[in-house]
Amino acid sequence: MPNRGSTIRDYRSALAYLFGRIDYERNRQMPFRCRQLRLDRMRRLLALLDNPQHGLPVVHIAGTKGKGSTAAMIAAVLDAAGYRTGLYTSPHLDRIEERFVVAGRACTERELTDLVASVEPAVAKMDGEGQDAGESTSPTYFEIATAAALLFFRRRDVQCAVLEVGLGGRLDSTNLCEPIVTAITSISLDHTHQLGNTLSAIASEKAGIIKVGIPIITGVRQSEPRRIIERTARNRRAPLLAVGRDFHFRYMANVDSEGSFEQSDQAAWTDNGLDYDEQVDGTAVKMARIRLRLLGRHQAANAAVALATLHQLRRDGWDIPESAMRGGLSEATCPARVETIVGRPTVVMDTAHNVASIRALLDVLHERFPSSQRVLVFAASKDKDVPAMLAQLLPHFEHIILTRYVTNPRAMPPQHLADITKSLQLAAQATPARIHVRIDPSAAWQCAQRVASPNHLICVTGSFFLAAEVRKQITQSTPAAAIECP
Repeated sequence: MPNRGSTIRDYRSALAYLFGRIDYERNRQMPFRCRQLRLDRMRRLLALLDNPQHGLPVVHIAGTKGKGSTAAMIAAVLDAAGYRTGLYTSPHLDRIEERFVVAGRACTERELTDLVASVEPAVAKMDGEGQDAGESTSPTYFEIATAAALLFFRRRDVQCAVLEVGLGGRLDSTNLCEPIVTAITSISLDHTHQLGNTLSAIASEKAGIIKVGIPIITGVRQSEPRRIIERTARNRRAPLLAVGRDFHFRYMANVDSEGSFEQSDQAAWTDNGLDYDEQVDGTAVKMARIRLRLLGRHQAANAAVALATLHQLRRDGWDIPESAMRGGLSEATCPARVETIVGRPTVVMDTAHNVASIRALLDVLHERFPSSQRVLVFAASKDKDVPAMLAQLLPHFEHIILTRYVTNPRAMPPQHLADITKSLQLAAQATPARIHVRIDPSAAWQCAQRVASPNHLICVTGSFFLAAEVRKQITQSTPAAAIECP
């Protein structure tokens, strides 16, 4: 229960307390070189909480894209293998409790309230220390959330915690953990203001999670960032397993012969997977026809990183049978990652918010819904490469509905999106899609329902925050059973 004298008296006050802190998820304009983003505060906060990270086996996962899906897959397999597993991911779609998961279940409102009340005295002490020193030592929202997650996992006595890096890696709040294996899923241009505007600079930040002597798994293929990861691993004497060298995969998609989702049963068009093989320390591993619930070639790549990580754990003595790997991967879900709501029209929601992830989304749409007419609902953050994202999307949609999410101040105004779209259409000199500008996701969703026929596909993408807001509207009025591919 909350401590006497605490301002945290119930769930509502716990949420108000958390959301009242500085939140770099809501305003990520500050580069990492600034003093506000460093590990000193996090180290002090954890010390005041008696260092809940000490002695906690951690699988630590970074990457521009795919880290959340990979984390979810690894946690699902460890759960299936009988380990009590913690999973910490960010941001959340609907409720902050989604970030704190043990054995596949998010923490309860009561548990969250107790966690925030437990962290509050340490935060208050640091707030006071900052005033005495004349500088800011106040923990941020993400630092408090990360500390609460580690405290939660210690209280629940988890046997392994899977931690997704929030941003970057080197200076991320999760980087004070004690990993038993680390992974970097992919590198592409994103969060360039904070991490740098080259693949090498971004790779350097993400390679900051590599620890001395701790195995590192990477799915990065591009030579420039891969060299950074290889050099960092070599300098820290960390054994490196890399895709295309130590492990390989072959993606398998299953689409009906008509190329149409309308006449296919759900099992047919949601079934995809991979073959996997690796050769490490003279021992070969082969797994054929591994089924994935998550759609797309990019998810097969994420699954390969997850499998390489899990096989490394097996070599280190963890009891993870192949049946647990297959079962966990076939059941692992990740909301709003090509999440498909079956209906007329069918809706696909995805959190793609950079050029690489937009391309991956389009690959899935072309593969799974090749003949469909399409409506796009799009919003994006001001710090993203919006023209490049829209240039990829525009040729594939008949209607473009431009909006802004309302729960975060980083959204680009819809009219600005419209100006960019019109400029791209003019430059392309192609048959233009019809543009609709709507003030918020609610109006955008109503517009999509109005312009889409039963045979259309509605795709919602461009931002995690947009997907969260539209998803909430849809799921409140759609039976849970119809949400087929979260």
